Amino acid sequence: MEEESIPDQAIEQDGTHPYDKRLVIVTGMSGAGRSRALASLEDFGYFCVDNLPPQMIPQIAQLAEIDNPQFARIAVACDIRGGELFESLLDMLNSPTFTTPHAVLFLDASDKVLLNRFKESRRRHPLEDSRTNLKRAIELEREILEPLLARADQVIDTSMLRASELPARIQSDFITSRVVSELSILVSSFGFKYGIPSDADIMFDVRFLPNPYWDPDLRPLSGKDAAISQFVLSRPETQEFLERWVDLLLTTIPHYIAEGKLALNIAIGCTGGRHRSVCLSEETTRRLKAAGYQATCMHRDIMRDGEQHDQ
Repeated sequence: MEEESIPDQAIEQDGTHPYDKRLVIVTGMSGAGRSRALASLEDFGYFCVDNLPPQMIPQIAQLAEIDNPQFARIAVACDIRGGELFESLLDMLNSPTFTTPHAVLFLDASDKVLLNRFKESRRRHPLEDSRTNLKRAIELEREILEPLLARADQVIDTSMLRASELPARIQSDFITSRVVSELSILVSSFGFKYGIPSDADIMFDVRFLPNPYWDPDLRPLSGKDAAISQFVLSRPETQEFLERWVDLLLTTIPHYIAEGKLALNIAIGCTGGRHRSVCLSEETTRRLKAAGYQATCMHRDIMRDGEQHDQ
């Protein structure tokens, strides 16, 4: 896309994109994947500090001002383990003296998922003690974090994400290798039978298309296999849908850019998330890339076992 499409207010005085060199503050619910998110940012070249008291964030942020590529991008994790010190995080972020360009990444998950994760890992919740059971500890943490959740720049709900899928979300939402004017776009497939993604910006149901599941030879395959692609994409109704679907995206994306949005999550769903939605997500990603956008593809339910097939 041409550089003039980015709004003037999104360009810093030195000509750089505001999210190209920034501080990321990683926080959120215990058990929601905060540590994995920080590890992913470190893999992507961020200088990372875990469990940092909020009072020390301004000092760490000063590292980004020095001429050293090691500190060009910094990520710090602050969480409920900091006790009373953590409660000052919101005050620090709202302080007029804190002027470092930054983004707050909040990792969240449903209470039910968090309960299961703690039970499976046999780890103790930071707020759990002899008088507070796990369920109540999660409720208390959510109450404490509610103002910070409202303050977050980006929320990633990991309820339906595998650990291996989180880096793709981090890359889609936060990583820029150069100054760019377009959105970072994540196109993901999912199965309605496993729940709709809570963090999708645009969601479309492709269950109206013919289903390869009913062909016994195609059933074991996935939408990434050539035979499924041929079955789905060769249909006239699919071709008509794709033309109008991609045209809609190409019409609306520049307006998202004009509003200053930097990450766009597009979710395409079928029944089981294995055949039609996978194929259409791959094709949508291909066409968006051909149009010049940064687009990555992720398949949430493609490897579901037992009931994995797109019924």
